[in-house]
Amino acid sequence: MQRIVVLAGGIGGARFIRGLKSAAPDAEITVIGNTGDDIHLFGLKVCPDLDTLMYTLGGGIHEEQGWGRADETFVVKEELAAYGVGPEWFGLGDRDFATHIVRTQMIAAGYPLSAVTEALCARWQPGVRILPMTDDRVETHVLIDTADLGDSVAGDAAEGRKAVHFQEYWVRLRASVDAHAVVPVGADAAKPGPGVLEAIAEADVILFPPSNPVVSVGTILAVPGIREAIADAGVPVVGLSPVVGDAPVRGMADKVLAAVGVETTAAAVARHYGSGLLDGWLVDTVDADSVPSVEEAGIRCRAVPLMMTGTEATARMARQALELAEEVRA
Repeated sequence: MQRIVVLAGGIGGARFIRGLKSAAPDAEITVIGNTGDDIHLFGLKVCPDLDTLMYTLGGGIHEEQGWGRADETFVVKEELAAYGVGPEWFGLGDRDFATHIVRTQMIAAGYPLSAVTEALCARWQPGVRILPMTDDRVETHVLIDTADLGDSVAGDAAEGRKAVHFQEYWVRLRASVDAHAVVPVGADAAKPGPGVLEAIAEADVILFPPSNPVVSVGTILAVPGIREAIADAGVPVVGLSPVVGDAPVRGMADKVLAAVGVETTAAAVARHYGSGLLDGWLVDTVDADSVPSVEEAGIRCRAVPLMMTGTEATARMARQALELAEEVRA
């Protein structure tokens, strides 16, 4: 049985893995999920990327949004707003609240995040093993200039630079201001979650899906020991570009790429990961002219269609990633 490890953030990673399941139905797939997006709201621990993986692969996702639950209602959110309790900019639905309540209760009872995630997945049956990158608290923060904020957003903040939680930057501010730095707070002291290093060591192939290379895959790699384990695994490591035609496929990845000094191009993202980590790289056909420069960096590269327009299209992408991995292995 082929053992595949995938490093994944939220929407893009979840949709890719759904296609991967179709492309490799007999494979044993382990997903190392980003927890840098985690945030505490209303006294609850919210894990956006882990939940997006769980809901998408378990059949409960809001397909149009790519996040949150299908058939969601927002009565609790409306009642909290009526009490003047925020933040109102983060939309937790009633069904979603239940997940966060269970998670927070279990953590308060002493269970680590990895055990909680396993318990939640017992309901959803995602068909893959989802492992948090760490049980330790890691939160991605973004450094911005308060002078760039409108008065209604800046509030009483003193003029200068301040760090905001990534969720506030992404959801509240919609990445409308420049990011000057991206910091995975707590990552340097974190340990890989249970099973993470073992899964990497036992993998036959490791995949980087078209997730955000800075705040999704990049945050996972920031946990000490994970990058090193992948580099030392001795198996093909293949990534798929989240940038098509010099623009992110989804979201505002260009803002956080700029913050770490990386151009928003498929070739630049490949070089950002580096040949010491990455063996193969898939770019979209519109970026076919970037193949030579990626290969000059020591990374085998192919141009294929990379738009996840449906499960079958995504399955083709996954098969091509696995085929490139076999080329690398050979």
